[in-house]
Amino acid sequence: MYIPIILGTAREGRQSEKVAKFVLEQVKKTGLETELIDVRDYHIRATNNTGEIPEAKRLAEKVVRAEGFIVVMPEYNHTYPGELKMMLDMIYEQYARKPVGICAVSGGPLGGARGMQALRLTCIGLGMHPLQEAVYFPMVQDLFDEAGKIKDPSYEKKVKGLIDSLIWHAKALKGGGWSWLKVFIRYRNSHMGMAIWRRTCPRNS
Repeated sequence: MYIPIILGTAREGRQSEKVAKFVLEQVKKTGLETELIDVRDYHIRATNNTGEIPEAKRLAEKVVRAEGFIVVMPEYNHTYPGELKMMLDMIYEQYARKPVGICAVSGGPLGGARGMQALRLTCIGLGMHPLQEAVYFPMVQDLFDEAGKIKDPSYEKKVKGLIDSLIWHAKALKGGGWSWLKVFIRYRNSHMGMAIWRRTCPRNS
């Protein structure tokens, strides 16, 4: 199973690169095939959805082969980076029914939660299935030592949980047919799913 990691910022001095490399190491530990897809390698001057430019063709090849993704994205001004949006928008059909896990990064205490919500909507619009599970990396400037190693070992368990969920969804969504029902039931039984279900389906309606 091929699960690439998308590093969603091209900024100089990006702290998210440390997070992406950490997540990449954790995926490799599971024995999955993976690699780092860096938005810096897909830089374009303006939006282009023709699918004909070299960057789009290279991205399409990887997306078609992938059975799911993990996106590492920082939050900039309450949303995710524009270069990530431009890269994702280069293609469309290739994303269909593929699960995506999100690792949100910020220099503040919220861990990129607002940017992550914005990215979820984009993923849904592209036909992907964003997981309810997510990993937040708040105060990222304090999370890693000078060698780039994470200081808090609890993040290994958090990322492992995200990977396990991504594998489960990748297998379920690939199966088609009744597999979609399994995904719905899992979502229905999650904390967020239960909250939405109670609001939209009140007992006395």
